[in-house]
Amino acid sequence: MSKPSSSKASMTDLKRLRALRDKDNDLSENPEVTPEMFAKAIVRRGLVTAPPKEQVTLRLDADVPKWFRSQGKGYQTQINALLRAYVDARRNKR
Repeated sequence: MSKPSSSKASMTDLKRLRALRDKDNDLSENPEVTPEMFAKAIVRRGLVTAPPKEQVTLRLDADVPKWFRSQGKGYQTQINALLRAYVDARRNKR
């Protein structure tokens, strides 16, 4: 038994949304925007890029990378997070 395509329903909704005008929108449940809200607003422009990564080769005890790999997908990210925490802790001690 094949499932019906969900994209047709989406296109129907998209056509309906495009046909709406501003006056058709019910804004009664939206709070009024106050100057205080604008004062607390945070302006963000574009995506924040992550610092570049550097590929390195390390000599480690054989069981260390083996254990991290056994943790599953994302083990390199875990190693990076642990090293980052160590570096940050050392920087804060100075």
